[in-house]
Amino acid sequence: MTITQEKQQSAKEALSSSFEYRNPMQTPRLVKVVVSAGVGKKRDAKQLALIADRIAKITGQKPSTRTARLSVASFKVRQGDPVGLQVTLRQGRMYDFIEKLVHIALPRTRDFRGIPSSAIDEMGNLTIGLREHTIFPETADEDLRDVFGFAVTVVTSAKSKAEAKAFLRHLGFPLVDRAEKR
Repeated sequence: MTITQEKQQSAKEALSSSFEYRNPMQTPRLVKVVVSAGVGKKRDAKQLALIADRIAKITGQKPSTRTARLSVASFKVRQGDPVGLQVTLRQGRMYDFIEKLVHIALPRTRDFRGIPSSAIDEMGNLTIGLREHTIFPETADEDLRDVFGFAVTVVTSAKSKAEAKAFLRHLGFPLVDRAEKR
């Protein structure tokens, strides 16, 4: 049992008192983690394979290629062109990835001051954009000229933003409440 799984179990007791759950199954839990990277204008098959290989190293699972549904002449995109890569993690790989993200990768991010709580949407999902893939230890020694960013979406079963914020803080995500810009 990983640390994240243990924290998810302890969240049942901690959150049931503050949100007055009548049933332990009402407490939020992690559903899945989606890692996605856009490949943009990198039409080179070698570059696409390189990005797919690095995402596979980071997540432990081979990404699937997402193709363009429509042709858009102004973006020079044809229908069927690869435009992104996506991985959906569940169960064991999801917990391992979250531990690696929270305890290893995020602290290695340059000028990291926490995840803004505004990154949680109204349905209780957290979306984080990472600018460099090199913050993960599996790819830190790779060539630095092929740096790419990707998005991580943590899907929870929380019913509201407040529940998701309390649950994710309990799991160890460094959420920060930032003052609104005027």
